[in-house]
Amino acid sequence: MQRRQFVSTVAAGSALGSLGLLSGCATPTGSASGPHVVVIGGGYGGATAAKYLRLFSEGKVRVTLVEPSTSFVSCPISNLVIGGIKQILDITIPYDNLAKRHGVQIVHDRATAIDPDKRVVKLAGGSELSYDRLIVSPGIDFMWETLPGMAKPGAQDKVLHAWKAGAQTVALRKQLEAMPDGGVYALSIPLAPYRCPPGPYERACMVAHYFKTAKPKSKVVILDANDDIQSKKALFMKAWAEHYQGIIEYRPKHRVVDVDAATNALKFEFNDDFKASVLNVVPDMRAGDIAVQTGLATANKRWCEVDFLTFESKAVKNVHVLGDAIQIAPAMPKSGHMANQHGKTCAAAVVNLLMGKEPPKMPLYANTCYSFVTDEDVVHVASVHRYDAEKKTMLTVPGSGGVSARASELEGRYALAWARNIWADTLA
Repeated sequence: MQRRQFVSTVAAGSALGSLGLLSGCATPTGSASGPHVVVIGGGYGGATAAKYLRLFSEGKVRVTLVEPSTSFVSCPISNLVIGGIKQILDITIPYDNLAKRHGVQIVHDRATAIDPDKRVVKLAGGSELSYDRLIVSPGIDFMWETLPGMAKPGAQDKVLHAWKAGAQTVALRKQLEAMPDGGVYALSIPLAPYRCPPGPYERACMVAHYFKTAKPKSKVVILDANDDIQSKKALFMKAWAEHYQGIIEYRPKHRVVDVDAATNALKFEFNDDFKASVLNVVPDMRAGDIAVQTGLATANKRWCEVDFLTFESKAVKNVHVLGDAIQIAPAMPKSGHMANQHGKTCAAAVVNLLMGKEPPKMPLYANTCYSFVTDEDVVHVASVHRYDAEKKTMLTVPGSGGVSARASELEGRYALAWARNIWADTLA
């Protein structure tokens, strides 16, 4: 079996196989008297968990997904929208199939509070949802307190992050289109950990590709708080040298401490101020607000520590946390694919726990992350992870995964196929 086939097989089948439910499917409706799981957040982690709770329980577990948006917008592939290669509708998928095909009840509202003692979730609309077990997949929120200037009126509407795919993705694209030829686009990257380690460097490539074809006098300046490129370093540097010589400039050790939106200036810990035509500031991140407010974020009050067998919070019983919000295991990226794998692993564990059984003892899952370096050429990094009972964490499987030997158009076709497949696995 080839490595790529192996990774795909592990990703699709590991959680299913652990339950012996490879052929199981959910019925459209479940018993109103069955155990009830509420899932907060309809991203890769939450939507996958909601779907697979129904699949793994054969419709016996009632599932309610709380998500304010009516459609899912994918962060993976969103940089192609910023580069003008894709449109926002290309990465937007409705939640309808979760309800129609799998019997998930979807509540389009925002969770404002959790009462773990009463096992109740309170919603912005005023209603409450009781649960037997709760899954929280809140994604990330930003630590705006580290950038005082962004609290000024209008600052966050002008200086965009576009790190949550949707309206800001489109808005940043419009800013680039309006920028004069010869202008500078500055991308500020926070200290790791942050959502999607290679994401900023892919974004720089997509903007540079747009400039190369439409605004050849313009420049991309990457201002990275980290000491070096965080993922696929050799591949990105090769792409910059081959395709974007004189367009992309990379500056490490540039930690932004404030932003002056009025003058489009970045202020740094140790470096001189920097002005640009378009500022794209990705702030420091932490677990989503609802997780922090509930006391789930126990690691530096930023990330949520979990039991990797079940994803149950180490701080709050009967509450499970998924995706980018968790304190990651060694070499585990904060990625959409990884959140999808969290969702399946957690769903398998929760179904067993609700049925009075032990959770699966050997979860195994994979991650693949593709990055576009031109409109067609792509590179990837992949890994396979297994549970280590002695260390009680997830560890990479020796010899698994790896990175691309080079960027290629074939990898580009793989990347788009991967996106279609993971969207279907999460939402179809």
